[in-house]
Amino acid sequence: MMMENLGSAKSTSQIIKKYGFSFQKRLGQNFLIDDHVLDKIVDAASVGKDDGVIEIGPGIGTMTQRLCERAGKVIAIEIDSRLIPILEETLSAYDNVSIINADVMKTDIRSLAEKDLASLNVKVVANLPYYITTPIVMELLEKRLPIDSITIMVQKEVAERMKAKPGTKDYGALSLAVQYYAQTYYAANVPPNCFIPRPKVGSGVIRLDIRKEPVTEVYDEDHMFEIIRASFNQRRKTLVNAVSNHASLPHSKKELEEALKKLDLPAAIRGEALDLNQFAALSNLLTSKDLYGKISK
Repeated sequence: MMMENLGSAKSTSQIIKKYGFSFQKRLGQNFLIDDHVLDKIVDAASVGKDDGVIEIGPGIGTMTQRLCERAGKVIAIEIDSRLIPILEETLSAYDNVSIINADVMKTDIRSLAEKDLASLNVKVVANLPYYITTPIVMELLEKRLPIDSITIMVQKEVAERMKAKPGTKDYGALSLAVQYYAQTYYAANVPPNCFIPRPKVGSGVIRLDIRKEPVTEVYDEDHMFEIIRASFNQRRKTLVNAVSNHASLPHSKKELEEALKKLDLPAAIRGEALDLNQFAALSNLLTSKDLYGKISK
């Protein structure tokens, strides 16, 4: 059975007062105080007894309690050592949770997934601090860890960018990077009044289902993402101008124009108009003309 429900302003205030806890702005700490939102996050993650959950930033254990109720095992990684005694109290009723006091960016997530959560389907769930959202997400995706999905609450603007499609104002390098590794499912909007302390902006809950197979064929991933970053570095420039002026890329305007022509794309096109398959084809054409013949337009 779940302990006293932490999903309210009253219970959250009581426990942080009991421990004399003060919020650290530098850690981006905002605790959820809305039962409905908490249930939406756990529902979006589709957590069951066959799942092992790695929770990043459990705070006082509000969502952790719900995860423990549903999951086979939960590993909660909390960077703030002041929260560890609180977590030990709020999670004391559960024998399927481990609390780790560590920085997730310095934690061996692969080892946790392969050893501590062996035989379980591994899912990541997190209420991420706004200031470090993108580094954490990309670390989890780029390392191709043995995890099935990542369900996170992030700044709404970031969630919108992660799921954005070509030609929209939110579409950019982050959209392409996330969608290369995962399929996105936008689960919920979360207003500021659902947190203590109240943030200045709204949040969004998004699930990233990790792709088992590549969404497109790419000869050199690093090269493709460098082209993508260059294309969106100055959004108002054409792709040809943006990429040819990028210091770390060797491609001339003429070479880029010829490549775009072979892809049946106009020379004046901007990066925001290309989808992931087109960026992959462009990269493949620029890095290996022999390979291009194998890429479908």
